[in-house]
Amino acid sequence: MARKPALSVESLVALGPEKLAQIILDEAADSAPFRKRVNAALAALKGPDAVAKLIDRRLGALERAQSLIPWEKEKAFVADLQATVDTIVKELAPADAFAAVNRLLRFLGTQEDVLERTADSGGRMGNLYWEAAESANGLLERLKPVERAQIAEWLTAALESDDYSLFLRVALALAPLLSDPQRKDWEAALAKMRGDRSAPLEVRQALAEARGDMDAVMALEAQLPSWRQNPMRLAERLLAAGRHEDALRWIRTEDKPNRLIVATTAELMAGTLQRRGFHPDKIRLEAKILDAMKDRAAAQALRWRGFEATLDAGLLRDYINKLDDFQEFDELDRAFAVVAACKDPHRALDFFVRWPRLDLAASLVFARRGEWRGAYYDVLSDAAVALEDGFPLAATVLYRVLLDDILGRGVSAAYGHGARYLARLGALAPRIETYADLDNHTTYALRVRKDHGRKASFWSQVTA
Repeated sequence: MARKPALSVESLVALGPEKLAQIILDEAADSAPFRKRVNAALAALKGPDAVAKLIDRRLGALERAQSLIPWEKEKAFVADLQATVDTIVKELAPADAFAAVNRLLRFLGTQEDVLERTADSGGRMGNLYWEAAESANGLLERLKPVERAQIAEWLTAALESDDYSLFLRVALALAPLLSDPQRKDWEAALAKMRGDRSAPLEVRQALAEARGDMDAVMALEAQLPSWRQNPMRLAERLLAAGRHEDALRWIRTEDKPNRLIVATTAELMAGTLQRRGFHPDKIRLEAKILDAMKDRAAAQALRWRGFEATLDAGLLRDYINKLDDFQEFDELDRAFAVVAACKDPHRALDFFVRWPRLDLAASLVFARRGEWRGAYYDVLSDAAVALEDGFPLAATVLYRVLLDDILGRGVSAAYGHGARYLARLGALAPRIETYADLDNHTTYALRVRKDHGRKASFWSQVTA
């Protein structure tokens, strides 16, 4: 079989300018974004002003546009927006970083109107705007001091209508790059802003931190709306600044009511929302602060309590790593006993698989056999796969739970998964010497056929 020719600068140069030019023309005729990229490259031959004018025309058209974008044209529209950003970053920025940052900020200002014109079902446009903000941040260090001051002045007004926090992102990146006089001027301008916007307060925090004034950072945090406060983030910054007492005080305000809470899947499964004080990330940071304060006993006690509440493997590893020599084995046995006694066997199984202690996971499968629920398919399927090699009977128990749940509830959308589970059960059967009090595979498969034989859409996916 012939190998595909490798694309490289050398191999393309070997084609010669005329051949390459024809290929570019052909592709430009079929792809509007590619055509715009080529036109930008040609404009760059005339200098940055020519590229800037080309970009300004595109941005002007984008700012004036009002028509809705149907879903079938979203992909092409995103490609067109990406071509504009690429032109700014790849053609204009190398020659004039200040002009590029200005155009990127102008582009960011179009997001609200663009999202009103399209559903952005896949989130592609939103991601593109976030990436454009990151591109602007990457160019800030290349600006002259006077140019940075001009950007700060422009951002002051933009923050008043920054519904998507794009300008806030740029402002936070700019704050530590300013000189002391520039920070003072920007702080004064932001302090005059009125309204309920929290973005100016967050920028003022960044300015205060840049000048080393952590007292001002804390005072401004207290002025933020409760749902906007981030005690963990502030505690991290205070810890880095050596303000250990203040860091501890702020990390312990993480649990106050009326704050916005974002729950992870693991937290929902673990039921830890009622005990938000035991969020693993919070515990790690608080323990780190206690370590910095030379209170090792309190830090270890916190890690252990957090592990008991969450069964978080990372917390247990942190706890074990901080033990004195020769304590590890006894403490691990104690920890594994806590896991095995957990009221929710799915949490315990997930822990043992991820630690990993597959022997304990297999023992748990049999010890809690009547408690497994197919609704926890992500935990059970991962565990079954992990147990196949060394513990095929335990894997069989879990695969049967998953298959019985799918067929028992008639979840037709999951019949493909069910067919695969049945296939895995058949593959495991020859490796199982005794089923103890379980039906063997032949008896089980016959029962499945008897109980669910009329589910034709399932059996059509079962291979012979």
